[in-house]
Amino acid sequence: MKKFRFLGTGTSVGVPQIGCRCKVCTSSDSRDRRRRCGAYVRSGDTGFLIDAPPEMRLACIEYGIDRVDAIVLTHAHMDHIAGFDDVRRFNTINGTWVECDPNSDGANGRTRKCIGKILPCYAMRETEEQMHRIFPYISAKGGEHGLYRPMIEFQNDDSFTIGDVSVERLKVEHGFPCCGYVIGERGSGNGGRIAYISDCHEIPDETLERLKGVDVLALNCLREREHPTHLSLARSLEYIERIAPKKAFLVHMCHDFTHEEWLEKLRGTCVSPAYDGLELEI
Repeated sequence: MKKFRFLGTGTSVGVPQIGCRCKVCTSSDSRDRRRRCGAYVRSGDTGFLIDAPPEMRLACIEYGIDRVDAIVLTHAHMDHIAGFDDVRRFNTINGTWVECDPNSDGANGRTRKCIGKILPCYAMRETEEQMHRIFPYISAKGGEHGLYRPMIEFQNDDSFTIGDVSVERLKVEHGFPCCGYVIGERGSGNGGRIAYISDCHEIPDETLERLKGVDVLALNCLREREHPTHLSLARSLEYIERIAPKKAFLVHMCHDFTHEEWLEKLRGTCVSPAYDGLELEI
């Protein structure tokens, strides 16, 4: 049994927006507070993040996430990676503490120091290159005088496993190097699959074919009006109808509608707006 949690469901500026007094941004309904998009998958003793949005640290604290064995990136837009520096905490959590001379390198006066564990980060090659430009200090070595930088080993495989979870990369069009993912259980065929596409304005036919039969689809839906790099409500629903998942959730939503208004618009369908903290069992 896999658990999938939405860490954030909002657009790039988040909801509430800075300086906005609309009914959504001032709503008292917690479901109308939308952090930037990210997710967390847990299966048994293994957990991994999908993207590292700006509020990732706060989401991990709020939802008690203390186990991260890998990071999976959709793309290198800042609303999906600005929290990446905070993954260094999981290098420490997963690391090994050893006795040491307090005067040795990295001890900083302590008699014990942490040998951090490197985290794999799965991303397209273009995304890896962009990450190194944005975060030039990322490497597998960590900091020079102790563990204070993310210790990351990038991997570019199109399909891979993390613990007992299988992950397959999906091609999508976002006007920028970007992808989605299908997450399943290793060796289980098509059973118990969830697809996650947080950003796109078009889904190629070959990706649509690979999506058919998923149990759950999380798909971006910015608003009702058209947008050049994100799906509108009408286009999201069109894709959902073609894919025919058992259940679909909308993510990357702006402040045009409250959660309740989204629910009303989607009444009678298999589609619901996701909200921050929502956890699914697949």
